[in-house]
Amino acid sequence: MSNTPVSAPLAVGAIASGRTFTWPVPGSKSITNRALVLAALADGTTVLDNVLDSDDTRHMLVGLQAMGVAFSPGAVARQLIVEGGLQRLRSPAAPVFVGNSGTTVRFLAGLAALLPGATTLVGDDHMARRPIADLVEGLRQLGVPVDCPTGCPPLTVHGGGIRTGRMRMRGDRSSQYFSALLLVAGLGPADLTIEIEGTLVSRPYVEMTRAMVAAFGGRIEETPTGFVARQVPRYTGTRFHIEPDASAASYPFALAAAGRHAITVEGLDGNSLQGDARFVDILSTMGAIVDVREGRTRITGTGRLVGVDVDMHHISDTVMTLAAIAPLSAGPTTIRNVANIRLKETDRLAAVVTELERLGQQVEHGEDWLRVTPRPLSPAVIECYGDHRIAMSFAVLGAVTGSIEIADPACVAKTYPGFWDDLAAFGRS
Repeated sequence: MSNTPVSAPLAVGAIASGRTFTWPVPGSKSITNRALVLAALADGTTVLDNVLDSDDTRHMLVGLQAMGVAFSPGAVARQLIVEGGLQRLRSPAAPVFVGNSGTTVRFLAGLAALLPGATTLVGDDHMARRPIADLVEGLRQLGVPVDCPTGCPPLTVHGGGIRTGRMRMRGDRSSQYFSALLLVAGLGPADLTIEIEGTLVSRPYVEMTRAMVAAFGGRIEETPTGFVARQVPRYTGTRFHIEPDASAASYPFALAAAGRHAITVEGLDGNSLQGDARFVDILSTMGAIVDVREGRTRITGTGRLVGVDVDMHHISDTVMTLAAIAPLSAGPTTIRNVANIRLKETDRLAAVVTELERLGQQVEHGEDWLRVTPRPLSPAVIECYGDHRIAMSFAVLGAVTGSIEIADPACVAKTYPGFWDDLAAFGRS
């Protein structure tokens, strides 16, 4: 399968400072795709509110429909009605195309382990280079045969159920491998113990999974070495509200901090399920005013940012956001412990280094870190590498400085199709 065609470059104009705006951040991709899987497995009817409509979530919907799940629109916008239950599910008759959606391929691979028969998952050219060998080996430890010759998609899962009660998986590459198994483990024949080898990266995403499984009637307990998913008779349909996407919110928050604006995101606060909601703590350290209250978060830029030295191991989807505003800070910014971002939609660490250097910045880097020392900005066309987060992060810099073009603006459709419309609305505010 070929990639989505690259769109024409987009010049991002500078937006005058001092704007006050409430930014309509869409529903969380991470929560939406977890909720869709849990609703598919849950007996009865589930009502999902504030569902994200994006490339990644559409791939998940299509895959689950091929497995027998029934979806229908609700009575209000962004609401979805799901008729689920494990007994309704079946292996799809044809290969399921997952595009470049990591959550879709990983979560459906876990779900396929429960379904009799073979499930084949195939992606685009980018997906064919994204490793999945750790999850494949984890499934094999559970007695589930998997064909995956290259260690990357495509893969075929020969399901029929989990056959063992214990497995071990390295934790430093992707928390999604653990979430893929924990989403379905409670519906196996017995309790399942998953041990972590080394340190678990992006742990807040697994905590999100645990909380969401509990909302549907499952139970996942933490142990000194990992997790135990308790066997339950069923998951039960429920009504579930999906928060705004905290990773997507990092772009307007960074724009507020760097551009001396006051931007509010409603529905995102200190009770968020998402670890990336803590990105605002970094902005506070840099000099922005952060006001988190029940039901909303507001960032106000003060006109000055200072460089920071931060470990972003657990909020690595916001590395690009911080790196993109680092040239506007007083002093260097160092980002540490983020080797895992090399295994995302692209090698994000290498991509960020390349694009910052294209902008004339002094960048030092290693296997799991980079340091940006601000230099005068050189106008440039930013390459996106098919990565939505590269495009949106550097758009923030462009909205402050006006010196940026984004080479492939359409790639934001992966998680935030309305991003450019929302940025334009902010500019008109």
